[in-house]
Amino acid sequence: MIRRILLILALAGVLAGCGAIALAATEETTQGDGRLLPVERPKPARPKATRARVVVTVVNGDTLRRVRGAVVRVGPRRARTDARGEAELVLRRRAPLVVSVRRRGYADKDVRMPFQRRRKVTVRVYREALQWPMYGAAPTRTQAQTEISVRPPFRVVWSAGIGSLVEFPAVVADGIAYVGNFRGTIYALTMSDGKRVWRYDPPGGKMASSPAIVGGRLVVHGMDGVVRVLDRRNGRLLWQRRIGSPIESSPVVRDGVDFFGAWNGRIYALDLRTRRLRWVYRSGYKVTSSAAITGRTLYIGDYGGRLLALRVGSGRLRWSGSVGGRIYGTPAVAAGRVFVPSSTGGSLTAFSTSGRRLWRVGTGSYVYSSPAVWAGRVYFGSYNGRLYAVSARSGRVQWTVGVGGPISGAAVVVSGVAYAGHTRGGIVGVDARTGRVLLRFPHGEYVPVSGNGRRLLLHGYSRIYAVEARRRR
Repeated sequence: MIRRILLILALAGVLAGCGAIALAATEETTQGDGRLLPVERPKPARPKATRARVVVTVVNGDTLRRVRGAVVRVGPRRARTDARGEAELVLRRRAPLVVSVRRRGYADKDVRMPFQRRRKVTVRVYREALQWPMYGAAPTRTQAQTEISVRPPFRVVWSAGIGSLVEFPAVVADGIAYVGNFRGTIYALTMSDGKRVWRYDPPGGKMASSPAIVGGRLVVHGMDGVVRVLDRRNGRLLWQRRIGSPIESSPVVRDGVDFFGAWNGRIYALDLRTRRLRWVYRSGYKVTSSAAITGRTLYIGDYGGRLLALRVGSGRLRWSGSVGGRIYGTPAVAAGRVFVPSSTGGSLTAFSTSGRRLWRVGTGSYVYSSPAVWAGRVYFGSYNGRLYAVSARSGRVQWTVGVGGPISGAAVVVSGVAYAGHTRGGIVGVDARTGRVLLRFPHGEYVPVSGNGRRLLLHGYSRIYAVEARRRR
């Protein structure tokens, strides 16, 4: 009997509990006066926003010096780098985030950084003035890089075989060098150690020009008559346009338009956005020269021995001038003058940009060499094996230096040193003011030098050498 009573009481307790649960499930309760009131369910706690203090260090990718005054942005947060090149930001989360860096004179940089693993990250940015984005260093084709301060004596940091003849120099930007060989193969190599980033082999193509860097793309001209546009990151072919005649002109791009000549005697303006020709000028003579541009005028030479001055926008002829022999090399424009080499004429001729012939310097031998212009002087080589420095104003010879063999490629000036390569396998570097020889490098062939703010590239027959200034003890 007692066991039955205990069982009944336990059952009653269970039923009472179930009633409480049912009452709670209705979200109602009673007050003293018997009225039902809703039960306030506790709100789920929001996860607290994770805050992290991060430091972004901005360095010059070429010189490795820290960059002061760069604006660093991560989402809505922004800060400016201090004297140590550091910007400190407080972020709400530590997932991978895009870091944007902006600094006047430097190319914009946007890069995703792993803040979930590191609170201190480094971003490399590149000063535009320390790059070598096209043949001749600039659209004026002066073959002079006035901002780079690397000078002899040198030490070789690395070298890389290119597989075949290197007739035209590498172009360099953002720590990567892009160089083509005679077979048309393009290599992308890191300037830090020469390792290959990618390689592109065009079907049946040959190459006798430098590519050009245009934003994230690489514009390449082939002797198979094809203009190719590659993705700089991976070398993938984005698109191509067939011209139908060998192209020996290196690209020069202005406002998205690629200007060049071809063996069929035509000069082209190819819009890289629409992939259509803006205009075509018919010279009537073979063109191997690259185009130089200043203002609204394009200058280019042909095998008829004429310098052509064309309107950039329409391709109409403004004027032409004769140099007395074929023009193989590329004119250079500086200080209101155009300096034009003549191969069979064996000379360098200067014109005003209005078309008036000013002076001529003969060498008695072929002048294939494209001239360099720096500090009021013009530098060029001849097949007689001599490098010349002449006054840009008068044409008066300031000095000549024997380099040891015929000079076919362009002269180049970097940091006050004039360089020439010769076809017997060497490169000579000369003090551009005095003519004193500073460097004799035992490898070379055609064009001698390109590079960036930290290193120069010396071009041998089928190998390039990265050199740095040797530290003096």
